[in-house]
Amino acid sequence: MELLTGTTLDQANAIVARYPEGRERSAVMPLLYLVQSIEGMVSRQGLREVAELLGLTTAEVEAVATFYSMYRLRPTGEHLVNVCTNLSCMLRGANHVYRAAVEAAEIPPGQEVSPDGAVSVHEEECLGVCEFAPAVQVDFAGHDRVTPERARALIARLRAGEVPEPSRGPRVDGFRHASRILAGLEQVDA
Repeated sequence: MELLTGTTLDQANAIVARYPEGRERSAVMPLLYLVQSIEGMVSRQGLREVAELLGLTTAEVEAVATFYSMYRLRPTGEHLVNVCTNLSCMLRGANHVYRAAVEAAEIPPGQEVSPDGAVSVHEEECLGVCEFAPAVQVDFAGHDRVTPERARALIARLRAGEVPEPSRGPRVDGFRHASRILAGLEQVDA
């Protein structure tokens, strides 16, 4: 099934048009977000279509998608919960926060997605906000100084259909919506 057809192809072409002639390949990152917003992940088909649109090889596009952890190359739930487990966060209990999130989402061992598809929990190398450790993101929106109890509460709210208010910045309505924002296709209410 083609992903970039009709309206989504128009959106992809509008993304490419943002870049100067000869620099169209710079659109690879927002195009990957567009594909992710459609599929809930970046599939092999998505990689091929972005490559074709930009005149790149699939390997060149895949190199970008695999370098950055915000591109999901595997199925992802309606909401993505990233738990930072780098040094600062780990020293402040991130391993307990991560375990609490996985347990609250009822994710089976070796998996990242809850059985109902509502939540994915991902162990993130670094979220870049060490001063707010342990740090968590819900659909790329930051939550600071998260405890295991708060992680369980965040997951409970997501499973109840509520999006928790982030520590700063706007709240987004899910992983695919966040991907559309990051592609530059939607504005957020601040």
